[in-house]
Amino acid sequence: MRAAGHGVWGLAHRSGSLEVIERLGAYPVKGNALDRSSIFELVEQLRPEVVIDQLTSLPANLADLPAYLPADRRLRLEGGGHLFDAAVKFQVWSYIQQLSGFYLDGGTGLATEAAPLRVNAPGTIGESARMYAQLEARISGAAPMETVGLRYGFFYGPGTWYWPGGAFSSHLAAGEIAMIGAGDSTFSFIHVDDAAQATVAALMAPAGLYNVVDSQPVRPVEWLPAYADWIGCSLPPGLDEENSPWTDGRGKRVLPEQPDGCG
Repeated sequence: MRAAGHGVWGLAHRSGSLEVIERLGAYPVKGNALDRSSIFELVEQLRPEVVIDQLTSLPANLADLPAYLPADRRLRLEGGGHLFDAAVKFQVWSYIQQLSGFYLDGGTGLATEAAPLRVNAPGTIGESARMYAQLEARISGAAPMETVGLRYGFFYGPGTWYWPGGAFSSHLAAGEIAMIGAGDSTFSFIHVDDAAQATVAALMAPAGLYNVVDSQPVRPVEWLPAYADWIGCSLPPGLDEENSPWTDGRGKRVLPEQPDGCG
């Protein structure tokens, strides 16, 4: 955004995050989104034209995700609510909300911006879908403030889970990732650089919901072998060997042997 000529202030609570913001050329602002009065004071002081809500509280390690979800949900709903209310009060021109493109129900085809969230799914999937549904409902009635919802796909690229040395790669290397069933669900990824460019473009986008994903949706049976080969790992096991996508239905492997472990 700095490269596009915009002044950027970044809100963070941890010192490490503030250092990253400053290193990237933005102005770091220490604060706690859960402190409503301080968020109102901050927005009143800065008087931004646009607020971009990217509030999250997610772990570096995928295994820790279930334990982090309650705090993440509170930060997005309660902390994001404070930020949103402050934006309304101080007449911010546009509000951009981080949303999810991987809890959508596309039925028998690919999901579109009109696809509903899978709010009735079991477990943490349903919980997360209901949280995002609340965020979408919050920005849908924000007139006269312009609102844009960005339904990002799975991030990959430097510093993400899906990158050499990232959390997903570490779990895959340790043999802790397994294919469920035939691996024919659909994943939509987005490189973090492309996600950043889309976010800048959203500054001038008409109000609405946008799916921010790569143009190539792909099934795990396709991308997991390529990913394992890329980082030098063996193929992940199937939960049902007879129906594993790595066999011909009789237990015989049909893909080339991969090295044991990671290089």
